[in-house]
Amino acid sequence: MTEIRPRGRGAAVLRQTVTDTIVAAAVAELAETGYAGMSMGAVARRAGTGKAALYRRWPSKEAMVVDLIDVFASRQVPAGGAGDLSGDVRAYVRAVADTLSDPVVMRIVLDLTAEAARNPGLSEAFDTAIRQPRRTACERFLRSAVERGQLPADLDLDLALDLLVGLTQWRVLNTGQNVDDSYVEATSKLIIQALPLCLGAGDRRGVRG
Repeated sequence: MTEIRPRGRGAAVLRQTVTDTIVAAAVAELAETGYAGMSMGAVARRAGTGKAALYRRWPSKEAMVVDLIDVFASRQVPAGGAGDLSGDVRAYVRAVADTLSDPVVMRIVLDLTAEAARNPGLSEAFDTAIRQPRRTACERFLRSAVERGQLPADLDLDLALDLLVGLTQWRVLNTGQNVDDSYVEATSKLIIQALPLCLGAGDRRGVRG
């Protein structure tokens, strides 16, 4: 698990083992009850500690969950760098599929995605920790593919990113269907074939924009 550095006062002197126990309890509680039903007291009981230990690390439930989003973010963005469009696309689709196929992660992501529509703090955390790094990683290898001549110079980046990110995420989050190796391969082939058709940036961002 990625080490969390809590945002409460005196966080630097807090015991990491206690923090790890609380984080594990918070993940379990969030997956079981959702953000709306989650409370600091319930997390403390599950962790076998007092609420004071939580408040020494986080000033609120929202602050704690924002840190949990950082934990999930560390599993979201693939390393990339295959040096080939086909390899980069397959690595990305596989990484997203592996992450979202975890039942606990999927329940939490579904719940927090809905909650973020009502909570500006969570929405900003999602954008900063997950959405933007994911799109930045994809944009990097798409630009490299353009430089290698594997994609057209007038590629519409926003449209290409929507295509790349959307298919696997839609299948897992909106249909709940399994993502196996055959689906990853079929989806990767479809994306690779369709990417060169993402042309005409117009008002959107192009590679040369």
